[in-house]
Amino acid sequence: MKQKKAAFTQTPFENLRELLERKKIKICPNYPKNDPPTCREKKRDPATERELFLKAMSDVVPIEKKQYQRFNYNYHDKSKFTIPQSDSCLKELDNLIKSGTGFVIAQTAEYMEGAQAKTHPEITRLLHGGHFTIQDHIDLHGLNVTNAKKCFDNFMRNALATRKKGLLVVHGRGLSSPVEPVLKYKVYRWLTSGPWRKWVIAFASARACDGGAGATYLLLRDYPAKKYKRKKNY
Repeated sequence: MKQKKAAFTQTPFENLRELLERKKIKICPNYPKNDPPTCREKKRDPATERELFLKAMSDVVPIEKKQYQRFNYNYHDKSKFTIPQSDSCLKELDNLIKSGTGFVIAQTAEYMEGAQAKTHPEITRLLHGGHFTIQDHIDLHGLNVTNAKKCFDNFMRNALATRKKGLLVVHGRGLSSPVEPVLKYKVYRWLTSGPWRKWVIAFASARACDGGAGATYLLLRDYPAKKYKRKKNY
């Protein structure tokens, strides 16, 4: 009993021989390996190749030695490419790569800081340098703006109730945001234009060990500032 072929089976060369015979097209026979067909191109004789080359180059005139200059490049001489070890810039770069000394996050575009009017500018520098004790912290990662605002308000309310001065708010750098960092800029607005601005002495981006540009240090006061002291100073 013959097996039925599947409906999706493709046999494009099934009727190829019949088609070639109908159009009187001859099929090339299978030649043995030791007897190649005559239609293949034979290798040219090296003597013939040389004759063709000399014929093609017969009109070429060589350039005189006076018309070009020869340069001797010494690629093994590396003294021209070495930088002296006494260079101060090289030492600073070496310290930056090995220990990270010399890198100031305040010199980047992600740095964020602020202080109230009549606040000494040294406060923000000391705050960013980690000279104030961090008494409490909050992490706003994975929250939307509404939930982050509620958690931030509760965090600030509890900090003021327990008279805590040094705080850390982790909001992330916002690199995955399509336009701009959302939570980072929201925290900035809450500290500068929200109801908590009268309690904040200064704020600055954290050190690398505490989150870097993805976190912010806060320094709070015991009593809210008066109206004339709440002018923003960035």
